[in-house]
Amino acid sequence: MANGQQRPTVAVVGGGYGGAAVAKALDEETDVVLIDPKDAFVHAAGSLRALVRPDWAGNIFFPYDTLLKRGAVRRERAVAVDPGGVTLASGERIAADYLVLATGSDYPFPAKMDSDLSGEALARLHEAHAELAAAGRVLITGAGPVGLELAGEIKAVWPDKQVIITDPAGELVPGFLPEFREELLRQLAGLGVELRLGTALAEEPPTAPGQHRPFTVTTTEGDEIAADLWFRCYGVRTNGDYLADGTVAVRTPQGRVPVTGTLNVEGHGHIYALGDLTDLAEAKMAGYAMKHAEVVAQNILAQVRGEEPAQVYRPSPLPSVLLPLGPGGGVGQVPTPDGPAVLPAADVSAYKGTDLFTGRFAELFNISRG
Repeated sequence: MANGQQRPTVAVVGGGYGGAAVAKALDEETDVVLIDPKDAFVHAAGSLRALVRPDWAGNIFFPYDTLLKRGAVRRERAVAVDPGGVTLASGERIAADYLVLATGSDYPFPAKMDSDLSGEALARLHEAHAELAAAGRVLITGAGPVGLELAGEIKAVWPDKQVIITDPAGELVPGFLPEFREELLRQLAGLGVELRLGTALAEEPPTAPGQHRPFTVTTTEGDEIAADLWFRCYGVRTNGDYLADGTVAVRTPQGRVPVTGTLNVEGHGHIYALGDLTDLAEAKMAGYAMKHAEVVAQNILAQVRGEEPAQVYRPSPLPSVLLPLGPGGGVGQVPTPDGPAVLPAADVSAYKGTDLFTGRFAELFNISRG
């Protein structure tokens, strides 16, 4: 970009992990417009601890007004995109030279919030905490990382609560090393978590998730499970309704957007997608979205300078995860030059479990928390 030349406008649709990171990375050299209906970034990786620790829950909300020094944040919902810009729910259209689609996915509460207002979301967490505190027996449907982490957080605060996890799958966390699974099972047993694999419910509990109201459900095998409260820990939904007209992208049956190695939306050299919205063959995790953001930011900045975008994103062929079971427990699997390695609880706690990366996001949002 020559001196005196107008800065290009970059519209970033979605202010989650990848969207916030890419907006900040582009803030100095472009005119960034970050579009998101929420009034604050929600650090979803901390939401399960926020449920069990209401005194800590405020740590997962980061107001957008501290993220950018030059760019603008528009608290609106995008309803359509075209190659030249974004149309908002208000009817306003924001013209842009580059577009970044970063709208992520929704997931049942409490793993993700179900309100766009941080005050409402915090109140919802406090209400759910009170209901959970009163429950003696908790049912969690879904034994993926979210369900397991929720069980660990509950047990860390209330060791005597009965926690039952059901899942139709016959194996826990398939695709990971046997040693990873064995250590996970060992810790869950030590916590007293009752794991029922190969178990599906004949129908959902009669009460809303997170409500303390005793019930009994029947499994498809005819067994009964009694509990006071339940949480649903499955059911990701990709956020891409604004792409429904197919102008910019034809989504996969899962609602995801096909991207190239440079993370361009297929067929568009100036439109990028990142995070959960992409059809990349990898787990949908915050850490990957932030790696996508680095690639997208470098490629856009290269284009702004008149260069070819050269950064290519390559998904890791090895699954990895840091799965805390409360602040001091958990197990991880990470790639190494010699293949995947299992991390013990102490390492998971040091890397993630202690503060769930809240310090990293305070830095991203330029704020200081004592």
